Amino acid sequence: MKLKDILNNIDYEVISGDVLVDVKDIAYNSKNVKEGFMFVALTGFMVDGHKYIEDAINNGAKVLMVEHDIDTKYNDVTVIKVKDSRRCLAIISRNFFNCPDLELTTIGITGTKGKSTTAISIMNILNNDNKKCGCIGTLGIFIGDKYYHTVNTSPESYDVYKHMREMLDDGVKYLVMEVSSQSLKLHRWDEIIFDYTIFTNLSLDHVGKDEHDSYEDYRECKSRLFKQARVGIFNVDDKEYEYMIKDTNLKKYTFGKSDKADLQLVSVKNIIESGFIGIDMKVKGVLTDDFKVSIPGVFNAYNMMGVILLCKLLNVNNDTLKRTLLHISVKGRLESVNVSDKFNVLIDYAYQGIAMENVIKTIREGNPKRIVVVFGCGGNRSKQRRYDCGRVASRYADFSIITEDNSRYEDVNDIIKDILSTFEGDNYKVIPNRKEAIRYSILNAKEGDVIMILGKGHEAYQEIKGVITPFDEVAIVKEVAKELK
Repeated sequence: MKLKDILNNIDYEVISGDVLVDVKDIAYNSKNVKEGFMFVALTGFMVDGHKYIEDAINNGAKVLMVEHDIDTKYNDVTVIKVKDSRRCLAIISRNFFNCPDLELTTIGITGTKGKSTTAISIMNILNNDNKKCGCIGTLGIFIGDKYYHTVNTSPESYDVYKHMREMLDDGVKYLVMEVSSQSLKLHRWDEIIFDYTIFTNLSLDHVGKDEHDSYEDYRECKSRLFKQARVGIFNVDDKEYEYMIKDTNLKKYTFGKSDKADLQLVSVKNIIESGFIGIDMKVKGVLTDDFKVSIPGVFNAYNMMGVILLCKLLNVNNDTLKRTLLHISVKGRLESVNVSDKFNVLIDYAYQGIAMENVIKTIREGNPKRIVVVFGCGGNRSKQRRYDCGRVASRYADFSIITEDNSRYEDVNDIIKDILSTFEGDNYKVIPNRKEAIRYSILNAKEGDVIMILGKGHEAYQEIKGVITPFDEVAIVKEVAKELK
């Protein structure tokens, strides 16, 4: 594609070279650059892409997009300067892949909790209803039988548009996406007009160094999604509902316990039976029916109401909807790992206080003899999470094993010290190595225990001191279970 066409709809300055040059592909990581590529230098929290311009040129870059002044001594290289290279990456990526979002029915989901559960549920339901659906989110990228691992909830804009085009080539008609506050702040979705959007809830999270400066900034970034949407589906019971719909121009639908909701929750109860753990919920309004959902937790009823309301708008067959929800499973979200007849092991992504409290209380309703939690907290993230998790675990679990999570560039012992600063009582054990902590919990399990391994959920890796290593908790649990036998 000609560079001139790629640059359509952005303001730019040609520092050197010719905009009629051909561009074979675009890369924002110099390691991915090949002969004839365009390299976009992004300014990030940790890394400045301008430092890798030499590497990009050595790898074959013929076009550079920059936002800082650079040495223009390079021969046969076109240099384009823009005000914000990250925002421009979204625009040029969309141009390069010929606006694939316009050919898909796009569904964006945002909120503090419930995005992954909601997204995976929607994808499964639509696929079961012969509405071929892809998904981009925390659990990865799903395109038919293909799966790609993702590091962030929302990939960089180039990757989003590339996978959209791949989905279309594979016959996908619907795309459901988890839209994080960070991705909205970093302009990864700026050019998309979403056909449908869902707001799950909002609570204090992602505020701290390298994330959002304040709750107000976090909230404002979340609300941007609904300013670029045609239809919005909102949790009317959430305190931030009015803020989310402010200054929007979309068709609104609501769900919740409120009698003003378009889909009202009449009742919900947890069910723990032989071979089934989940909820039974009754709704009325635009749809009046009973639903049995194989995901435990009263709080998940809200996620499912968003799902049900969307499916109603998309004319999903009701029998397909009910049958899929009855057998739904989401990796790392209260995921059961069957290792013993005497005790249960659950893996969940709950990494902050509110989520931890919700999942523990949910399992408590099944009257287990003991709830044992294994958890840590991430490094280089809000310290408030550590204080909240320590307080919640001490109050609601019978025993806690405090360990590492993704410590990143912090010392795990400093993180554990913060957790213990709010821990009440002495019903805990510290085992810094997470694999050893999991091993201890299983080898010392008592009959009737429920062991809850919290914080990492679906993640199949661990990040410590800049090194990412494989770490699959389901595999680790099964490995230790063999040792137990």
